Amino acid sequence: MNAQAMSLAQLQREMARAVMMPLTADENMRRESPDGRPMDQVATSFIAPNSRLSSFERLEIYNRQYWYRVLGALAEDFPALRSVIGARAFEAMSVAYLSEHPSRSFSLRNLGSHLAEWLKKNPHFAGRRARLAEDVARIEWAFVEAFDGAEREPLTLEQISTLDGDSRLSLQPHLRLVALDFPVDELVLNLHKNEKRQTSEAGVRHEEEEQAPAKLPPLRHRATWLAAHRVGFSVYYLRIRRDEFLTLSAIQDGMPLAQAIETGVTSSRVPSGRRPQLVGQWFTSWSELGWICAPDIEQLHS
Repeated sequence: MNAQAMSLAQLQREMARAVMMPLTADENMRRESPDGRPMDQVATSFIAPNSRLSSFERLEIYNRQYWYRVLGALAEDFPALRSVIGARAFEAMSVAYLSEHPSRSFSLRNLGSHLAEWLKKNPHFAGRRARLAEDVARIEWAFVEAFDGAEREPLTLEQISTLDGDSRLSLQPHLRLVALDFPVDELVLNLHKNEKRQTSEAGVRHEEEEQAPAKLPPLRHRATWLAAHRVGFSVYYLRIRRDEFLTLSAIQDGMPLAQAIETGVTSSRVPSGRRPQLVGQWFTSWSELGWICAPDIEQLHS
């Protein structure tokens, strides 16, 4: 098939397949397409050569630039994960992940949206730190979502107090609730700080040090619940209790207020007589943080 015989949509699909094809170990374009066709033939079907470059060489430029860009973007969004498993393992993981989940959006912001779930299914890429790596990926993705999520007008505590048990609420779109197997929030923050410091000292670092996984303090398995939220232009991680996490998650899922509160407090270790006070403390805190909003129209009709 040549370019004249292709529709625009066919040409776009053909070029996208070629551009998104993983590079060789030497960072060159592969000589054979996934369906077995020679890439020289594929390239010639929709790219003309010029006086300096063949069709294959011209397509190879786009192939390289796609992978350089997406690999760089993923590394920028997951610096702690890169430190935890090491740069070499991170690159191998990134190529495998992006081969299954290539860029499908106009924005590279969405590249890592499936990474934590993908790591859970492909733990061998993280080696002995697989479970830890999954948590680190989850918390770094929450950072991305909290950083550029929308912000709506929050409800005041006075407004919330007028609601009844059948009322429905929403959470701030930028608020992300994260359940973890390890308390990795402080570790991630420290690795981010360390990454910035090392970047400024890159001229004196050795390649072996950059490739190796970071030395980490001992971390014991401990269920941890986290809220990632934005204040101004900064993202913060706030540890919360399991019962608080469950209540917020129920609100986020659109449950009526009474049912959402019941979901959380029935799992609480707080004596039943103190639970109304506990719920009051939650809503006071959430109101001060600006987390509670009126539901949008779509949620009301869902």
